[in-house]
Amino acid sequence: MLMKRTIFSSVLVLSFLGFSLDTGRSEQLTFTFQAIGSSKEITATLIKPEREGLFPAVVVMHDCSGLGPRSSGAPQRWAQELVSRGYVALIPDSFTPRGFPGGVCTVPDSERNVTNGHIRAGDAYGALATLRKIPYIDGNHIGIMGGSHGGWTALAAMSAPISESDPLSDAKRKGFSAAVAFYPSCAARYGTWSTVRQNKTFGPVVSHSGVYKPIGPVLILIGEKDDWTPAEDCRKMVVASRNAGFPVSVIIYPGAHHSFDSDTPVRYNALRTNASSPSGKGATTGGDSAAWLDSKKQVVSFFDLHLKP
Repeated sequence: MLMKRTIFSSVLVLSFLGFSLDTGRSEQLTFTFQAIGSSKEITATLIKPEREGLFPAVVVMHDCSGLGPRSSGAPQRWAQELVSRGYVALIPDSFTPRGFPGGVCTVPDSERNVTNGHIRAGDAYGALATLRKIPYIDGNHIGIMGGSHGGWTALAAMSAPISESDPLSDAKRKGFSAAVAFYPSCAARYGTWSTVRQNKTFGPVVSHSGVYKPIGPVLILIGEKDDWTPAEDCRKMVVASRNAGFPVSVIIYPGAHHSFDSDTPVRYNALRTNASSPSGKGATTGGDSAAWLDSKKQVVSFFDLHLKP
C-alpha cells in the first residue's frame, strides 16, 4: 500500500482525480491497494476528520462517470457529508486502472464488461482490507455506498456468495456492516436473484426470480421516474428479500429521476447506454432538491444505526 498524507484547513485539492473537496479541517491520504480477485492496483483517496479518535468508515463507490473531469461529483459530495458527520470516507477509482478515465456511461456493454459491478466489488473489498490496517479505523464498523454503477457495486458487495468458488467468498465472511445503494440496477444478477428482460417495441418485458440475500442491512434510495435503473425492479427485489427475512429496505422518491442527489437540471442524454430502454440507449438524469435533502437524513440515520457502536 502506497500512502501520502496532507492536512488542509479548508479545501482538499485532489488534483490526480480532477476534483476539489471542501470538508473543513480534515486529513487526506492517497494510496494504492490491490483489488481482491484481481491483479489491478486501485488508486484511492481517503478523507478523515482531523481530530483524533477511532472512526467508522464508508467506502464510496463512484458512478459510471468515474472520477475524472466528467465525474458527476456525487462521491465527493457524499464524502463531504460523511466526514462532517464523523466518518472516514474512502473513494476508490475503479475505471482509470482499467482504461476508462472518462467513465463508461456511453460505452457499449460489450466493451465495459471489464468494469461491471461484480468486478468492482473486488475493488471494494480491497478497500475494506486496507481500511482495517489503519489504526484509527474501527474495522468492525465499515460500510459501503454508491450511486448508479456504484450502487450496483454496493449491492454486489453485499450479496452473499452462493458457492466457495466465488472469488469474494472469504472476504464476505467478515464483510461490510451495511450498505446504501442510490438508484442501483436491481435487474442485475445477485446470487439467486435474476432478471429476464426482453426488449419489445413498446417497452421491455421483465420477469424476476430468486431472492437477493445480503450479508448485512441494505438501504436503497431511488427515484420514481428513473428511466435508467427503474424503481419497480428495486421494489420487487426488496419485497422478495424482506419476505425471505433479509434486512433490505427501499425509499422511492415521487417525481425524482436518476441522479437526484445533485443540483443539476433534469435532462435526457440519448448517448447513454441503457439496458432498460427498448433501444438500449438514452437516459434521464437530474437533481431533485426534496429527495436530495431527505436522502442526506436517511443515509446519516442508517449509517449511524449500523456503524456507530
